[in-house]
Amino acid sequence: MLTVDDIHTYYGDSHVLQGLSLEVKPGEIVTLLGRNGVGKTTTVNSIIGFVPPRRGRIKFDGTDITSLRPHRTAQLGVGLVPQGRGIFPTLTVHENITLAARPPHQRDAGRGSAQSSGWTLERVLTIFPPLGQRLKNLGSQLSGGEQQMLAVARALMMNPKLLLMDEPSEGLAPLIVAEIGRITGALRDEGLSVLLVEQNLSLALHLANRVYVMNKGQIVYSGTPGELQFNEEVKHRYLGV
Repeated sequence: MLTVDDIHTYYGDSHVLQGLSLEVKPGEIVTLLGRNGVGKTTTVNSIIGFVPPRRGRIKFDGTDITSLRPHRTAQLGVGLVPQGRGIFPTLTVHENITLAARPPHQRDAGRGSAQSSGWTLERVLTIFPPLGQRLKNLGSQLSGGEQQMLAVARALMMNPKLLLMDEPSEGLAPLIVAEIGRITGALRDEGLSVLLVEQNLSLALHLANRVYVMNKGQIVYSGTPGELQFNEEVKHRYLGV
């Protein structure tokens, strides 16, 4: 589904990603963990095309997307839930959700996945009932939890095959974090692939099929959630646990 191979990404002269490689297979949640400032968001930005790598390759569903503009990557089926939610505060909830709506990809029809049946406004509102009650409200009038739901709903309306989620639990109350986790797990169960950047270790280990740990722009550990759970050295050294 997604293969990131030895990418090197810079901000100006700052060498942020230094030979990073990872993979997301169809229908799995892969979690990217690490302390603040190690390059997790830069990884997401490199994949979507905000900050293309200078070296290395990124392939999605068989297509080289290394140098594509973000809108072209999105058209191929990569959805983004950005850090900080990135909703439009002066648009209504309805406008935010439907702004980037796209039909499901034709070649996914009949696979029995989230993509085959397609995400519509009605379907999105069944998993985010609070948004259905606030369709005429402005984005700025929502709580933090509602804004996060809105960011996920907007991404789903693009009918993606891969969802990039950058810190979806950041700043949310525990009950809302649990709800976001439940919804993310349900999306995986429907066949949607997810790359999840997350600081909440408990949530990450609960959701993930596989885990990567980053440090200083590189992957320093990969394994299953169960393996990481019992690796005290990695958790202490790279996650501060």
